[in-house]
Amino acid sequence: MKAGDTGGIGGGPGTTLLVIAKEPLPGRVKTRLVPPYTFEQAALLAEAALSDTLAAVLAAPACRRVLVLDGAAGPWLPEGFEVLQQCEGGLDERLASAFASVCGPSLLIGMDTPQVVPDLLAVGWEGVDAWFGPAADGGFWALGLRDPDPDLLRGIPVSTPDTGAAQLLRLREAGLQVARLPVLRDVDTAGDVAAVAALAPGTRFAACADRIATGRGDRP
Repeated sequence: MKAGDTGGIGGGPGTTLLVIAKEPLPGRVKTRLVPPYTFEQAALLAEAALSDTLAAVLAAPACRRVLVLDGAAGPWLPEGFEVLQQCEGGLDERLASAFASVCGPSLLIGMDTPQVVPDLLAVGWEGVDAWFGPAADGGFWALGLRDPDPDLLRGIPVSTPDTGAAQLLRLREAGLQVARLPVLRDVDTAGDVAAVAALAPGTRFAACADRIATGRGDRP
């Protein structure tokens, strides 16, 4: 399969699914949403996004499901996940460490795309060395490696408009056959909240955003 192909979705039971996330505490998550949201509202939106992400991972075929967490697990964590603590260092090092903790085909996603659905995570590996899911802001929301190699992530500049391009180039320079996942929009800014909620109206995230917007309380 050539780089840029989108075939191969539909396998996945032998895949480890990883979610890298931060404990949704006020003042520690989604601070770019403040203002117009409060720190408490931003944390609730983050918790809802994380819950939707974990639900999608739980419903997708996998041999192992791992939450790579900065912080402590809470009642939002369903059964069926192993929890590993994130290492110290920059995001590139934390992503690299997440892949170093697993063996065999693995797909890693973040907690910023509550619109993700299980079918997107059911990746196949026939003729594919890596899966790449670009984000609309220039980053990436998913990265899959048939043979996890932490060095494929170390040193990649993070949180820039060129992060995704740099990561994709690193994969290609390593001679990997890369398959592409659809572009998804991360929830990073207040403008992203309404846009992503509209894309996934049945999610916890959309319900949380609606409750906050209509002043009906932050929680059900």
